[in-house]
Amino acid sequence: MNNFMDKLATKIMPFANKLGSNRYLSVLRDAFMLSFPLTMFGSIIVVLNNLPFFSTQTKETLAELFGNGQNATMSIMTIFVTFGIGYYLSKSYEVEGIFGGAVSLTAFLMVTPFFITLEDETIVNGVLSLDRLGAKGMFIGMIAAFLAAELFSRITKKGWQINMPEGVPPAVSKSFAALIPAILTLTIFLAINAVMTGIFNQNLHDLVYEMIQKPLMGLGSGLPATLVALFFVQFLWFFGLHGQVIINSVMDPIWNTLMLENLDAYKAGEALPHIVTKPFMEIFTVGLGGSGMTLSVVLLMAFFMRSKQLKDVGRLALAPGIFNVNEPAIFGLPIVMNATIFIPWLLAPLVVTSINYFVMAIGLVPAPTGVAIPWTVPIVINGILATNSILGGLLQIVDCLIVGLIWFPFLKILDKQQFNSLA
Repeated sequence: MNNFMDKLATKIMPFANKLGSNRYLSVLRDAFMLSFPLTMFGSIIVVLNNLPFFSTQTKETLAELFGNGQNATMSIMTIFVTFGIGYYLSKSYEVEGIFGGAVSLTAFLMVTPFFITLEDETIVNGVLSLDRLGAKGMFIGMIAAFLAAELFSRITKKGWQINMPEGVPPAVSKSFAALIPAILTLTIFLAINAVMTGIFNQNLHDLVYEMIQKPLMGLGSGLPATLVALFFVQFLWFFGLHGQVIINSVMDPIWNTLMLENLDAYKAGEALPHIVTKPFMEIFTVGLGGSGMTLSVVLLMAFFMRSKQLKDVGRLALAPGIFNVNEPAIFGLPIVMNATIFIPWLLAPLVVTSINYFVMAIGLVPAPTGVAIPWTVPIVINGILATNSILGGLLQIVDCLIVGLIWFPFLKILDKQQFNSLA
């Protein structure tokens, strides 16, 4: 078994390392992290405005008073992501990042419709709909930002810029250097928007949303795609590669967009459209002790195993595990390249995620509302906050029991091996 794992590692690791270091995936990951503090603030406001024991009138009053805490953060998340993509992609090409971010954001707005259609089909011009800056505009925002930053960086690297003489203040010199690349880039996007609206009577937002975003979201919100993504997270971690960083770089745009759609529905008092969202993947997978849902495993090692090594690792990993940091368990047990526990490491998250999906699908437990919860919040608390229901926390306790049942026989085998070897 170990020889097979070694051979498999030699095949998998080069590809996974290449994927993890991909320029565009790294930029996308960093861009979403740029918006993280802002979306956390917006989520806190949503939670406080919608505490379960508040009356409907109280919630409406709080939304009126403090609703902009969410409108100015989570509802316009695409703005932060597009700026972040432009900033980090430009920096990766050693081009002035702040101008790359500004150009990318402007390019996104350049192809954004500045009108809204009322219920009576009256068109009001000069108005920017909030949903274009949130869930509905996420994919066109990412596409526009990547293309704009790529164009801006390549034009700049070619030297097509105005170089000011020495002695000119740096801020002025950098602005003039970015002038020609910015004008050329934005001219292209303005022309694209003119062609789409003038000739095809269409806008890129709706086109990308219908042809790309909706199909991808439909795929990403389903259980099969979720289990495939989770399988590869676990599989890569087994070989010592950070599976979450690699897989989430691909899936985060879909999961975050699903999260925003749930949040919009939750605020409107409508049924939540999705079960699988970013909070679902974090709170009901990582939020159970870290990657692989290892809080139960740590507890079993600390209090139910006989070998000194497992007891020590369990007790050492317990405090971090409560806050969903499980590197001490992954590398201390170790989980990495340990063929004895390969099966429960892969199987437990898939089983538990499937159960969580079905109990939420039948309405036994509410789906996550779309509120973003920091992944370091301890179990039960994060489940309650994510679903706005105590049932979310109770489900996590059941999840941990299931993980423990799956892991226990394999841990006993490992425990017996280590205990006998020291006897």
